[in-house]
Amino acid sequence: MKFARPWIIAGLLLSASGAQAQLLPSPRQALGQIGGVMPDVLERTEGALDRLSPAQLADRLVADRRVRIGDLLRRHGDVVELDDRREPARRGVILLTGAQPRSIEALRAAGYGIDTETVEGLDIGITHLSVPTGQSLSRALKKVRAIAPEAQVSADNLYFPSGSAVALAASAATALADSGTVRGRAAGLIDGGVARHPSLNGPIEQKGFARGAPRASAHGTAVASLIAGTGKGAGGIRGAAPGVPLLAADVYGDDPAGGGAFAIVRALGWMTARGASVVTVSLVGPDNPLLAGAIRLARDRGVMVVSAVGNDGPAAPPAYPASYAEVLAVTGVDGHGRLLPEAGRARHVDFAAPGADMDAAQIDGGKGRVRGTSFAAPLVAGRLFSTGGLTALKAEAKAGDRAFGKGVICGNCRNID
Repeated sequence: MKFARPWIIAGLLLSASGAQAQLLPSPRQALGQIGGVMPDVLERTEGALDRLSPAQLADRLVADRRVRIGDLLRRHGDVVELDDRREPARRGVILLTGAQPRSIEALRAAGYGIDTETVEGLDIGITHLSVPTGQSLSRALKKVRAIAPEAQVSADNLYFPSGSAVALAASAATALADSGTVRGRAAGLIDGGVARHPSLNGPIEQKGFARGAPRASAHGTAVASLIAGTGKGAGGIRGAAPGVPLLAADVYGDDPAGGGAFAIVRALGWMTARGASVVTVSLVGPDNPLLAGAIRLARDRGVMVVSAVGNDGPAAPPAYPASYAEVLAVTGVDGHGRLLPEAGRARHVDFAAPGADMDAAQIDGGKGRVRGTSFAAPLVAGRLFSTGGLTALKAEAKAGDRAFGKGVICGNCRNID
């Protein structure tokens, strides 16, 4: 089995839950999947996070994030580097919108490679700049802003699933869930690819937006089952909108620099063009001007984006895209109705949903325990789709802690035997 992101393994299992929520394989399963990496981590239980004090948890999450980013750069420095905010991004790529022709010519004269593309569904014209050899992305961003002050300038920042270490593990032999073309009303999922599973027997159309995509992933499969699972099969998972037609965009494939802002924007444009009304994004990363603009345009076209707040803890910087005003931000609660201690934060929280003490579909056709805000977001998205609007969703919400926003959605959607 090949791993698209080996660096996730070391930092994202349960005892090291940073930006990612957790699929929770047994120690034996996990060792088989990751070749015996960090067995001491794998032996920890799902309750490990709950036993840490708030200060201990905050320290753990900060340290884990540093480890993750450092390991990513060490393993994939040929395609990933830090931007001027010290956030991971695709190496040597800058994205512009709104640049005037004179600025484009000045950038060309300064040695930047230039290409243009219009994103379908959103009608955004984007200029791709290739940074000159030997110039860091951080320095190039500052220079481009000086040359084209009228433009919106973005790095191609990377966004990571608020899901497990095994989430992006995929096998070429794992079949994709795909029924061909989805027509009519549909929900969207921007994540890894979705594997064939007995409970995912409704219409699913997949499209890739990264090298090697679409490619089946455990994270995408789990999230999809919590939206559209019909409960069929021995590993039956029933989602919040059983059998809803799904448009699934794989923004990772087998690319170590997958999950970029541009890939997410293209995926959102595809779904907008195809008429998706609700799109789930269980991904976490930094503020990005291009992504922010694309979400605004999608919202203007009637698309509601639902996103997880991530799992970097309450002391972490606000998570995106959940923090954008046009996005429904979702946090997670455990089986006792308590906020997950590792739940991240956004500039607003709209709803909560189950994010622990629950099962979701696995790529082997069965089901397994999951934990994290990543798995709360699809429950809210599914209910938003099936109820037909935000007003009905608010009426359904069960009030609770202030941190739950307007309340808990789908509180009994845990698929536990």
